Amino acid sequence: MIPLADIEAAARRLKGGIHHTPMLRSTAIGDRAGVHLHLKCESMQKTGSFKARGALHKVLRLAPDERARGLCTVSAGNHAQAVAWAAQREGLPCTVVMPEHAPQAKVDAVRGYGATIVFHADHATLFERLEQVRAETGATFVHPFDDPVVLAGAGTCGLEIVDDLPEVEVVIVPVGGGGLMAGVTSAIKQRRPQTRVVAVELAEGPGMGPALDAGRPVPVSRPAGTLADGMTPPFVGAIPLGIAREAVDDIVTVTEADIVSALELLLTRAKLVAEGSGAAATAALLAGHVQVRPGAVACAIVSGGNVDVERLCAAIARRATAEHVSAR
Repeated sequence: MIPLADIEAAARRLKGGIHHTPMLRSTAIGDRAGVHLHLKCESMQKTGSFKARGALHKVLRLAPDERARGLCTVSAGNHAQAVAWAAQREGLPCTVVMPEHAPQAKVDAVRGYGATIVFHADHATLFERLEQVRAETGATFVHPFDDPVVLAGAGTCGLEIVDDLPEVEVVIVPVGGGGLMAGVTSAIKQRRPQTRVVAVELAEGPGMGPALDAGRPVPVSRPAGTLADGMTPPFVGAIPLGIAREAVDDIVTVTEADIVSALELLLTRAKLVAEGSGAAATAALLAGHVQVRPGAVACAIVSGGNVDVERLCAAIARRATAEHVSAR
């Protein structure tokens, strides 16, 4: 795991640079799952997701020669935004490799922070394209999910959970590349070992489960057009894989339909705008995939809120239409 001392040091470095995000009690949603549910609102973080924690921490730790070369990264959106924001904050140039199908809201945000975008058509070779950009520019790579400094930053979310909800019995966290899961698990298991950590993947394209089966990160097929684009990197990180094997209590999957249902409930009952990956933890709980005792104190991490409003509304409308048709 990422050492607790490293995560605590990251929290000190980040103080004043990021938000200590709210922990909101949601009785209406929790009652549906039979738990006392608290939502860790990383959707209210700088840049709209937890990624600001790791990106800024990495930039603050760079040596002068690394800063002088500028930054580069690869991301479908949230990490791209976070690195672009951190670069702008520190006055550094930034280049981001993004898939051509990245959500427009995230593309617009990256441009708004002043970064240069390089679009790439083949999702499976995004990291290869990043290496080309890195070779051409000499920029310093800020890895989205497989850098211990980035993961220590992400782990500060776990520290806040335990500080704000010391009685928490289960923490549910979405998994894409595994950075949030790795950091949060490291913090929680070293601060409160009895708390269970449940990781959530997309049923249509899981990455951590296949990696655990293979004993190493493996290329995986991810669904195109999903609302949970933050959970669709081409593989999981080696460091998160090791942490999952060592300390995560369970890994479950959710469907796109589960996520859309959770998105609607978060919007209408908790008054939270979440993106697909941000709703995945809540979706797993509501769908009954998380084994938890009745009345348990649970925390679902709402990892981000950067969603295209048109896509969100269309998905909810399709769900409502399908339910109406099936009820006839």
